[in-house]
Order: sequence, then structure tokens, then C-alpha cells
Amino acid sequence: MVEPNGITPIPPSERTDTRLWQMFSVWFSASINMGNFSVGSVGPAFFAIGLRDSVLILLVSDIIISAIPAYYAIFGPKLGTRTMVQVRFSWGYYGGKIPSALNVLSQHGFLITNLIAAGQLLASVSDDLSPAVGIVVIGIITFMLTICGYGAIHWFESFAWVPNVISIITLLAVGGKHLTTSAPGLTGTGFVTLASFASLVTASQVTWFVFTPDYGVHHSAKASSVKIFTLTYLGFLCGTLPVHLLGAAFAASASSVPSWQAGFDNGNDFGGLFLAILAPTKAFSKILTVVTALSFAGVTAPIMYTLTTSSMSVSKRFGRIPRYVWATESTAVAIPLAIIGEKHFYSALVDIISVIGYWTSAFAAVILTEHFIFRRGQMSRYNVDTWDQPSKLPLGIAAILAFIGAWGMIIPCISQSWYIGPIAKLGTGDLGVFTGFVAAALLYAVLRAVEVALSSPERKF
Repeated sequence: MVEPNGITPIPPSERTDTRLWQMFSVWFSASINMGNFSVGSVGPAFFAIGLRDSVLILLVSDIIISAIPAYYAIFGPKLGTRTMVQVRFSWGYYGGKIPSALNVLSQHGFLITNLIAAGQLLASVSDDLSPAVGIVVIGIITFMLTICGYGAIHWFESFAWVPNVISIITLLAVGGKHLTTSAPGLTGTGFVTLASFASLVTASQVTWFVFTPDYGVHHSAKASSVKIFTLTYLGFLCGTLPVHLLGAAFAASASSVPSWQAGFDNGNDFGGLFLAILAPTKAFSKILTVVTALSFAGVTAPIMYTLTTSSMSVSKRFGRIPRYVWATESTAVAIPLAIIGEKHFYSALVDIISVIGYWTSAFAAVILTEHFIFRRGQMSRYNVDTWDQPSKLPLGIAAILAFIGAWGMIIPCISQSWYIGPIAKLGTGDLGVFTGFVAAALLYAVLRAVEVALSSPERKF
């Protein structure tokens, strides 16, 4: 059954789902997915960082940053608004189109990187399969779950974690004896390298900020905020951290095991490494690899679903276009681009996640500053009934200017293969995600105070 709901806020009378455990299961399944294995492996594989430093960065980043999207999850049940509708209470009606459009572009990129990882994983089981076949298969499964909607995604996520947990246990049981903390060639210990990896990991986690409210809009508005936050936080942390650490450990040790190194293809084939580690289990390795690849829909379905709601938020005209049309569009775009980008997986992964992280961190700073400073952390201070009335929403000028101004600190701090900013050239590494968040929060606090002072009573909040 195709979900008929658009982006209209869900009224309290329809927010009756009391299964709060789904706040854990949806993000646990999405996070424990083997896509995060590839993120963890970036430290050794792309930045040549040793296992000890990779583990420290992953631990600190995951424990701290998981709290940011987890807190925003509270807004879904409490307000009944999708993410890109809720932004209008700080960005304004017209200003809210900016993050909506950016999110559409970003989630196409996020979807592409996960389709590539899934395609490589599925293709690794046979020489007769190409990653393109796997990309198409996962893309179609993702499309079907997306058009079925909210309920179908929560249902799928309730068990999608199982093959990944089995994979983690099997990987450790089979390959654990080969793990080493002193693999040759891992010389990336300088501050620049470590900061850049920390920035990437932070970006990969903060990216979930634009998702979490979408998956609680039908859940009970009477639910405890503390319980929603705790379950969501544990879902992210318990799902992400083990897979991040596993990816770092096996990527760091790959050069010490010839069969792993061959499967890894010089850090370009995540699926080849996965299958090479499981090779001693023979036929079981291929079965587990196939099931694990199919479970990638646990992360790609929420991505595509949020992408469709963001598309519908860009304009009233777009909002009248059914969700299945947007799902068809995103599938038609993502699959070909994933097939093209498959040959350069790690460079594509680093570039896409980093760029998403830059704007998402500044976006999150605006939302959180509005909530804690100007709404005093109270959900009652949001008048959801005005969600589509421009004259009763904030002007949004403060949010737009703060966002633009934040780029004045992001760009100089970028350190990527395609651009190194003047501050990054001084040896700071990539700090764009961090400086963007701080700059946006400070600018918004000042500019929003001015905006409130100059606005008419009905547009202050």
C-alpha cells in the first residue's frame, strides 16, 4: 500500500503510536548497517591513520555527536512536523526552501554512496556480478519501501539489523585473530590528518540531524522527551560505534593479510574486503554477504523517504506532486550516478559526506539556537497551525544571513583534495564542520534578536 500522507503536520489526535522502542530500532538498524563499516575504515584506508588514533577519534565523535540528531528526534512526536516543515519556525516560509533544496541534493549524494557500498558488497560474491547489478537491486528495494512509507520503513527496520549483527559476530570470529595495531604504512599521525578524519566522522553523524523528526511524527505526543532522546541516542550509538570500530580495525589490518589486501583492491573495494575476511566460512560467507547487502535498504530507505519529503517542502507546487513520483525521480538519478562513481568509492564517500556535513552543521546550529534561546526549549512555543502561513512565521532573514555568514568560516577551514582553504593551509586540518556550527550559532543568536525586535507580534515566533 502506497502511503498517502504528504507534509501536512500530523495532529495530536493522530499521533497515537506508543511503540517508542521504534525510536531505537529505526536508528539502530540504519546505523549498524555496513555502510558505517566503510566510514570507520576511511581512517586507515584513506587517511593512513593507525588503529589506536582511529579508535580514539571514532569513540569521542560517536559518543558526543550522536546526541545532536537524537535531540532533534523529540520534535517529531511533540510537534508532528517533518524536518523541512519544522525549519520554517526559524528560517521562515520562504527561507525554509533553502535547506529543503540543499537536503534534496545532499540526500541524493548520501543515497549514492550507500548504493555503491551495497553494490560492491553484493557483487563480491561472484565474478559474474558487477557492482551495477547490486546497485540496481538495492535501489529497487529502497524505492518499494519508500513508496509504502512510514509504517513500512519502521516495520523493515525492526528486523533489518539482524544480518548485520550476525556479520559483526562472524567477522570477529573468523578474522579477529588477524587484527593488529601495528600494520605497516599507517603513518597519518599528524594533526592535519587526524582533524580531517574527525571532521569526516562528525559530518557522517550530524548528517542524521535532518532525518530524525521524520520518523516520529505518528508517535504519541505524550511520550517522555527524555525517553525519546535516550532511545534515539542509544540507537545511534549502539549501531554506529561497533561498526565504525570494526571498519577501522579490519582496514588497518588489511595490509598484513594478502587475501584481504587483494580483496580490498588498494582501498577501493569495500565489498571485496568484506568477503575476503569471511572467505574461510566458504558458502556461508556468500550467503551472509548477500543478506547483508540486501539489508543496506535499512539505511537507503530512510534516506530516500526524507529526500521525498524534502522535495515536497521546496514549494507548494512540489508539495502537490505525490511521494511516489519523487521516489521515482530519486531512484532514476541515484542509480546511474552510483554506477558511475563506483570506481572511486572512497574519494566519493569522503567528498560527499564532508560537503553534506558542512551545511548540515550550520543548519543544525540555527535550529538548536532558535529552540534553546528564543523558544526557551519549550515545544509549546511553536504554533504548528501556522506552518503554511508566511505572514505568521518568522521572516527568516536572520537564519539566511547566519547560514551565509557561517560559510565565511567554513570555506577557509576546508581541507579536501579539491580545495584547501587559507586557514587549513596553516596546518589545522579540515575544521569546516566545527567552525561552521559555532559561527552559525553565534551569528544567529545576534541576528535573530534583532529580527525579533523589529518584527510585528505575529511574526516574532
